Amino acid sequence: MTTGDFQRARSPEAKRVREVAILDAARRLGTERGIRQVTLTDIADAVGMHKSAMLRYFETREEIFLRLTAEGWRDWAPDLAERLRGLARPDADGVAAAFATSLAARGMFCDLLGQTPLNLERNVSVEKVREFKLTTGEGLGVIIPAVRAALPGLTEQDGVDLIAAATSMAGTFHQIATPGPEVAELYRSDPRMAHALVEVEPRLARILAAMLRGLVSERTAGTGRTA
Repeated sequence: MTTGDFQRARSPEAKRVREVAILDAARRLGTERGIRQVTLTDIADAVGMHKSAMLRYFETREEIFLRLTAEGWRDWAPDLAERLRGLARPDADGVAAAFATSLAARGMFCDLLGQTPLNLERNVSVEKVREFKLTTGEGLGVIIPAVRAALPGLTEQDGVDLIAAATSMAGTFHQIATPGPEVAELYRSDPRMAHALVEVEPRLARILAAMLRGLVSERTAGTGRTA
């Protein structure tokens, strides 16, 4: 599609179609290049729009990617809750593995999670931040009951802390695990750089399992129950 082919939306439905096209292009480019490498001009070119015309639909590049992050939460939360409800052995290790597996399978979502507090919430309106936080709150409402069903005794706040730790670390570990090509080659070529090589899923699972074992032990202390 050329820039001239993309006509201004004249109805709410047409506007929605345009927004979907913009989000799809941003998602595709973000998956291919990484979020940090995608500019508003790149997205505009991908959908055949002038950058100035795109501002009728989204105020900033960050708003586009914040919308995609919200979509990621709406996709991830029910999937994780279903994994937790289906655990054959719902213990600390199983819950941690479910978190790690579901997040590691969503590379772009992890990329977005890493960018959200640093950039995506910083160049949007307060109203857009409010909308985003309401979406994450809905995600907590889906995940926390499943966590507490798997690990009885954990509190609501334990669930909040667990999700905050999981999403924060997944975002950070994804950034570490996906350096530029030259840096990645350095890590692989020099044995002294072995500590810099990160596999997101196993590292996240280990850390979350340790956190959960500690929480379960603390909550069940004195009750006669075991983790």
